[in-house]
Amino acid sequence: MSVLNYIDSHAHIYSEQFKPDRNEAIRKATEAGVIQILMPNVDHTSIDVMLQTEADHSESCLAMMGLHPCSVQKHFEKELYTVESWLNKRKFIAIGETGVDLYWDKTFLPQQQEALQIQVDWAKKFNIPIVLHTREAFKEVFEIIEQNQDGSLQGVFHCFSGTAEEAQQVIKLGFYLGIGGVATFKNGGLDKVLPEVPLASILLETDCPYLAPVPFRGKRNEPAYLPLIAKRVAELKKIPTEELVVACTANTKKLFNL
Repeated sequence: MSVLNYIDSHAHIYSEQFKPDRNEAIRKATEAGVIQILMPNVDHTSIDVMLQTEADHSESCLAMMGLHPCSVQKHFEKELYTVESWLNKRKFIAIGETGVDLYWDKTFLPQQQEALQIQVDWAKKFNIPIVLHTREAFKEVFEIIEQNQDGSLQGVFHCFSGTAEEAQQVIKLGFYLGIGGVATFKNGGLDKVLPEVPLASILLETDCPYLAPVPFRGKRNEPAYLPLIAKRVAELKKIPTEELVVACTANTKKLFNL
């Protein structure tokens, strides 16, 4: 057993890709020292399986509630009603994941911005953090968060792969950077960014089943690979892995009130 306690701050362990061996993947994660797995929601189709995973693994898996920007289309209000009704029904650790994604399609940018604003309001109302997706859309998300930051908003720019300047903007807002498998990629760019980022601003994540770290790049990612990400981040920061993990676990507990 690992002596270090890791928390995977962003993992779609409930996804279809884990259907054949979800329990096994969670067991492997526990053996690797991953004590908790935080699960962002996608849309109405992911809620049941996510909540079932939480119920089956209540000691480790914790659910968020939100609407992913890739699921925001013409009739996104219906999706948001579902999210809101769940938020009123029970407690969740965060709003998420939400944000803007301009990688595949820019058609619904106004709707994505509106959906994000509504979810920012919920984060304030329910006094829980917000988990942000910013693929090809850092500026668009940052503007909305900056406008709404009155000191009460907390959260993380998940899967951060931006510039050193963008990292400093996030930190200045009082938000965290979610660092995952991209940190291990040769041309991921984070080798230039992470040395400048204070330990107090970093969360570790896998974003599984996506973005598996080297040497598993291109394969299915899973929470058991989190130590590989931690090791690389520690190398880039020139500190012992233990120091990094202790800090990141404390940061995650603080943000999500665990």
